Amino acid sequence: MSTSDHVRAILGGTIQAYRADPHYAQRPDVHNQLDWIGRRLNQPIRIALAGTLKAGKSTLVNALVGEDIAPTDATEATRIVTWFRYGPTPKVTANHRGGRRSNVPIVREGVTGERALSFDFASLDPVDVVDLDVEWPAAELVNTTIIDTPGTSSLSRDVSERTLRLLVPDDGVPRVDAVVFLLRTLNAPDIALLRQIGELVGGSSGALGVIGVASRADEIGAGRIDAMMSAKDVAGRFTEEMDRTGICQAVVPVSGLLALTARTLRQSEFVALEKLAGVDATELTRAMLSVDRFVREDSSLPVDAPTRAALLDRFGMFGLRISIAVLRAGVTDSVALADELLERSGLIALRDVIDQQFAQRSDLLKAHTALVSLRQFVQANPIFATREILADIDPLLADTHAFEELRLLSQLRSRTTTLNDDEMASLRRIIGGSGTDAASRLGLSPDAPYDGPRAAFAAAQRWRRRADHPLNDPFTTRVCRAAVRSAEALVAEYHARGR
Repeated sequence: MSTSDHVRAILGGTIQAYRADPHYAQRPDVHNQLDWIGRRLNQPIRIALAGTLKAGKSTLVNALVGEDIAPTDATEATRIVTWFRYGPTPKVTANHRGGRRSNVPIVREGVTGERALSFDFASLDPVDVVDLDVEWPAAELVNTTIIDTPGTSSLSRDVSERTLRLLVPDDGVPRVDAVVFLLRTLNAPDIALLRQIGELVGGSSGALGVIGVASRADEIGAGRIDAMMSAKDVAGRFTEEMDRTGICQAVVPVSGLLALTARTLRQSEFVALEKLAGVDATELTRAMLSVDRFVREDSSLPVDAPTRAALLDRFGMFGLRISIAVLRAGVTDSVALADELLERSGLIALRDVIDQQFAQRSDLLKAHTALVSLRQFVQANPIFATREILADIDPLLADTHAFEELRLLSQLRSRTTTLNDDEMASLRRIIGGSGTDAASRLGLSPDAPYDGPRAAFAAAQRWRRRADHPLNDPFTTRVCRAAVRSAEALVAEYHARGR
């Protein structure tokens, strides 16, 4: 029985117990809450983007989705928690205090052919709006719901509290399954909030689904062409510092603006960039010494000032410099340019981490959220069977091996072990740090699938011996035994396939 099936069985028994209890049998509010927990198991994984004010959350939402659907300016929309879900047609709904719902008009802005989406707040009082539901026909939203949150350092206390109510609600019931936290610096408030999020998302044993992003990475290097190299160094420092806390599974540098532009690159922009790439290198370098120089009306550049200003707004100075360098290196079409910019933006690396840590474990993360939610519900609404229900929930939360793998992936960053570097790399891999499929766990190439059973058996033996090493500390023994269980699960999986 899978973890999700086990959770569904516990939930089914809990629902029957509440229906049989005279005090709760006629309480639709109670049954609705239980039904909500069950529905969540069948819905897409919920990933929240959080961070300080102007960290680039909305821009990163757009980059992940591949379209301009989240307003990125100083509109009221950036002050409201906004849920982006898949829907067959674009639709925006405002959820008001008191339960009322209203449709929010969608307006398109910009030149013909652009897919920029904006919300018309003329008829809304933002103070009265709890959150927004945005439905959009984007493939990236089919299996993932993305939540954009207001900045946690907003000057408005109410705005910051909207995010805190979502990420660390007072009732302890998780609203999200995983968190991508955007960092521009590493400060005490961010660390404190990450700790709170980790305790709620992962329970008291540590974070199950929290990763970090060194956001607006191109600005770290002041827009220089080597800015992402500087950003990687900063992300590495963030990772080292947070390794000691165990509250975050990875930190990835990302230029959200460059990623979004790459995913929405227009042919007209490519043509303008080609013209700039053809300018004498010395002349162009002089013109790009500053933003003011680049957009001057009296510039002799072969692209008019309004177009240059639009390019600057879309690419940023870093994106423009990278694009021109790539074009001069021989790229000859807009598709190839977009691919190169996307790779350099860091978004592909982030999506790989999200896939490994979240998407491949979506059922597990949702099951964990359901268990935590059900535990909180039962404790808040005690019945005759409360002790029996908790007796089913607690061992699953504590002992499910898949949960243990995720916790260890976080704790390995902050706890010392007696493992050497090669052993640590192998351990991270076998417990799913590079992906949850058998080949990724065993470090096998796709063209050698029949080495799987032998490699799995060898891994189980290796980690069993390592777990029995007489000089192990308790934590090293624990992680080695987890590796044994992971390897044995692969042996059983291959055996079940008859291989």
